[in-house]
Amino acid sequence: MFSLRRIYQNLITPEQSGKKIGLFRVLCAIFGGLVVAYLGMTFITSIIPDKVENAIMIPLLFNTLAWACMALWISVSHTKMQALLRVLVPSIVFSYLIYISY
Repeated sequence: MFSLRRIYQNLITPEQSGKKIGLFRVLCAIFGGLVVAYLGMTFITSIIPDKVENAIMIPLLFNTLAWACMALWISVSHTKMQALLRVLVPSIVFSYLIYISY
């Protein structure tokens, strides 16, 4: 059975080799970057003071760039814990900003 201490130790241990990214960081980068990019673009559409039809074009065009930048930022983290925090913290911040903007 896994204890929280062993899981925490596994998450804060850096990778042995700098040549391999690791499956955990790859999945965090792909899916976490997508979630953060969509939450960011949703927040941008909520603060643009225009009709929804016109305001949707800006996030639609910049979503792929934001996703790529977020995925790169998450994938270059040194530990699994840092990758996880780079997904969770912006997601929570954007979710809260979306919640208070509506």
